[in-house]
Amino acid sequence: MACRKCKCVTIGKVCPACKSSDLTPDWQGIILVVNPIGSKIAKTLGITVKGKYALRVT
Repeated sequence: MACRKCKCVTIGKVCPACKSSDLTPDWQGIILVVNPIGSKIAKTLGITVKGKYALRVT
């Protein structure tokens, strides 16, 4: 499941990054963010918390 709000990928019913319950099984691609402060990709995507994120969520 991926969060529609922040695109975080999770197996739970609530997003661990933003605490939203608006999750969908319809997502594509994955990015692993280990250091969101030093990552140019994380800055481009607006990611501020380390974790697994979907590249596309519908």
